[in-house]
Amino acid sequence: MSAKEVVQKFYKSDALIDSEVMKDFLHPEVVVEWNSSKGFIQLDYNSLLNLSNDLSKAYVRSKVRISHIIAENDVISVRYSHFVKTIENPREEMLLAHFMVIWQIKDNKLFRGYQMSQLS
Repeated sequence: MSAKEVVQKFYKSDALIDSEVMKDFLHPEVVVEWNSSKGFIQLDYNSLLNLSNDLSKAYVRSKVRISHIIAENDVISVRYSHFVKTIENPREEMLLAHFMVIWQIKDNKLFRGYQMSQLS
């Protein structure tokens, strides 16, 4: 599988709200540097699994709409919007945030991520 296909498969999956699925995509030494409208955080393997668990408690559905994806060897740039459905209102899809992320793939897993986001 190409690096681009790994990233596409990740965002098409339920990994963002299912930590068991998330495990399949993460390299054991993964690090994500995330600049958001709330500040900077650095996430490792366990932090990303915890984030997925936290999202699963609030949302019943998660959908990513990729608008741009560019691949160069093992580095993939993705621009996407993340939509969710809440437990309280599962019929209404809400825009959670817009994201831009650069992924480095190693051993067919997400290895390094450099992400920026803005809440909708």
